[in-house]
Amino acid sequence: MALKAKVLGREALNAKLSKIAPNVEKYAVDAKLMAADELAEAIRARAPRGATLEYAESIEGDLLKDRPQQERIGVSKTKDPSAVGVFAQFIWNWLEFGTAPHGSHPGTPAQPHVFPTYRAMKPAIKKKIRAAVNRAVREAMRK
Repeated sequence: MALKAKVLGREALNAKLSKIAPNVEKYAVDAKLMAADELAEAIRARAPRGATLEYAESIEGDLLKDRPQQERIGVSKTKDPSAVGVFAQFIWNWLEFGTAPHGSHPGTPAQPHVFPTYRAMKPAIKKKIRAAVNRAVREAMRK
């Protein structure tokens, strides 16, 4: 016999989780912020260093709703009110992927530090958030 699963939307899933465990969002936000801070710290450690260290020190994790002034280019708006992100100076893209030579500029080689770090930490980040949600559900079931 084949298993059947009904795919719910994000809002429906959050509504069901909130009905089961009302504090699940609080636990998830805390876990997301902690994961964003750890990711920002790891990216900062791998970031290219200039003479001023200004770029590396600009890398930090925060809630997206707390940073409305920061442009998010090429990214669709999130429906998650507790979404987090890693923020840095606008030059991160040029450092990550490099630049092509043009005119009198010889180009800059790629110095990948954001995406390799994120890919390496992604399983641990997912595990932390999943553990926080499970903790909230277990706590709600005890009551």
